[in-house]
This record gives sequence, C-alpha cells and structure tokens, in this order.
Amino acid sequence: MPKRYSGEYKQAAIQDCQNGIPIDEVSQTRGIAVSTIYRWLKDCAEEIPNPHYSALLRKKEHLEHVLEVIRLSGLIDEVSLRRRLDILETLHVQHEECNVNELCEALNVARGTFYNHIFRRADRSKYEEEQAQLMLQVQQIFDDSQQRFGAEKIRIILAESGIHVGKKRIRGIMQELGLESIRENAKRDYKKRQEHQRKNLLDQNFTASRQNEIWVSDITYFKIKDYGIYFCVIMDLFSRKIVGYRISRKCSTQLVSSTFRKAFRDRGNPSDLTFHSDRGPQYVSGTFHTLLKKCGIKQSFSKSGCPHDNAVAEAFFSTFKREEAYRHEYSSEADFRKSVDAYVDFYNYVRPHQTLAYKAPARFEELYGKEETQDL
Repeated sequence: MPKRYSGEYKQAAIQDCQNGIPIDEVSQTRGIAVSTIYRWLKDCAEEIPNPHYSALLRKKEHLEHVLEVIRLSGLIDEVSLRRRLDILETLHVQHEECNVNELCEALNVARGTFYNHIFRRADRSKYEEEQAQLMLQVQQIFDDSQQRFGAEKIRIILAESGIHVGKKRIRGIMQELGLESIRENAKRDYKKRQEHQRKNLLDQNFTASRQNEIWVSDITYFKIKDYGIYFCVIMDLFSRKIVGYRISRKCSTQLVSSTFRKAFRDRGNPSDLTFHSDRGPQYVSGTFHTLLKKCGIKQSFSKSGCPHDNAVAEAFFSTFKREEAYRHEYSSEADFRKSVDAYVDFYNYVRPHQTLAYKAPARFEELYGKEETQDL
C-alpha cells in the first residue's frame, strides 16, 4: 500500500525544493522517493505556477535538446576511440565531481572499455619504465665498449649482472637508438655516411619553386611536470605548411622515421624531394638514411654547430612556444598533445605568414594549385 504523507509534510518538502535544496538531499533527509517529490512539484506548478521551478523545467528541456542534437550529429563517434579514452582519463583525474558513468556516457564509451584502458595503461607504464632503464644500460655498455659490441655481447654482459634479456629485444633497442657496432665493412660504411652527412644542399637558401621540393625537419624538447616531451615536425619549405608532426617521450630514430613515413604517405609519396635537417643522431643514423634512400629522397644536413642552416624549422618552434606552449600550464601529455593538434591546425589553415604574402600555408598551396591548373 502506498505510503501516505500529511499535507504539512508534503508542503514542507516542496518548500525545501523551492528554496534551492537539491531534490536528492530532500529525498534522503525526509525519506521520500525522488519520483514522488517530482510528482508533487509538478502538481504544485500546475496549481500555483512557480517561476523558479518553471525556469528549472525550461533549462532541463533545453539541455535535453542540446544533448539530443550532439547525439544525432555523430561528432563524438568521429573522434577515435583511443583519443576519447585519453580524454576520459584526463577528465577522470581532474574532475572528481564527475563519476565514471557520466563521463563514459557523455563520450559514448563503454565502462568496461575505459577500465581496461586504465589497467593497460598501468601495465604499459611499468613496461615503458623498465624499457627506458634497459635502454640506458644498453647505451652505457655500448659506449663503454667504444661502440664495438653488438647485441649478443651486450646480452652476455647484462646476464652477468643478473639482467636476462633476449638478443632480439636488445637488437631492437639498438636500432631505435641508432647504435651500430663495428663490422668488417665499417670503413666503407663510415665513408659512405660521411659523404652524405657533409652535404648541405640548401646552404641557407630557404626557397622552393613547388610543393614537395624541399622538406625541413627538427625536434624540440618541452618539459611537463617531471618528464620531458619531444616534438618532431616536418615542414614543406615552399608553403611553410607542417606536413607531418609527432610527439614522443623518447627522442629516437623511431620518432623521426614514423613522422617522415606518415608525411610521405599523406603527401602522396612525392618524388624528387630533398629532406633537410640538423646533424642530430636521429637524422644521421643509418636506419633513417636507409629509409630516405628507399623512398628516393636526397638528404641534406646543416653544418655542425650552425643552427642558422635550419633556421626555418627553428623559427617554427620559436613561434609555437611563444604563441601557444608558454601560455599554458600543461597537466599531462594528453593535454600537451591536444594543444599541439590545435596549434598546428591554426598554423596551417588560419595564421597568415609574411613570407607567403600574409596567406596561411594551406591557402597558399590552394592558390598555387589553381595557378598550375590554369597554366595547363
């Protein structure tokens, strides 16, 4: 049988709600079901219209319509699941007032998927920490041997110290760090690398006559809390457009290689291309040189100790830090990545460039494409 309440008790509950006390709190304090309180409020509004309650109802209906529009637009689903999981993780840490159910429902992610992401992140962080320590040890042994030892000898030395790691894993670390042990053909390879490393094909002539004629690249370092982030970019010298970029906690050959591969694919595998950079170990490594050679790319290097030879790429990082990075206090790597994504988009499509007659890089390329079509 339904529980009955006196008229005075009912009125007191309604008055609490009208005074701004949350309905959940009124329900717990007075021992009344939430649905019952809503029914009383609705009946009360019909009998004696209350402006405060009517405004709340209108606001509730408005928010429901806004959420429905977002759902129908499908915009949230267009964001990759990995990106949504990273955003959820950041919100979960920074906004304790939001529970997991609300966060997952807002971004259309299953709770189980989110929890699995958190657990995997913890496992991954532990592995990355171990991997970083192992990389330091491999580098140390390699340097102590004056760059003589290969993966097998390094494995043996590690095993003598009680660290048992497979030869394959050590070889992968050496490739990532760009470490090459001495071989019988070391002299020939050395001369070959030196021949390519000494060439500065630009000689501070930062002009190009067409798209995908010359790309310049560089890496910068930015510290977030207690760890560092490396930001690699590749710019088309003709339009000053950022054609590729990537962020990593490791400044490795892999960072440069993966950035180049994506840019090369996104720009349609261009031919007759020159790639210019400084002489950082990531760029002069045999692994990266082999990749460029396989793609038919000519490689150009700045002279040692001469940052002006790569001034255009250096200038981009200076602009990025002044206009974006130094204006924020980043709470996490995900927060920094979001900032970089937004700024590169702004730089390519919105920001006027003096060298381009105050046109944005993307617009400059668009006009150049139209001129080529008219010439045909």
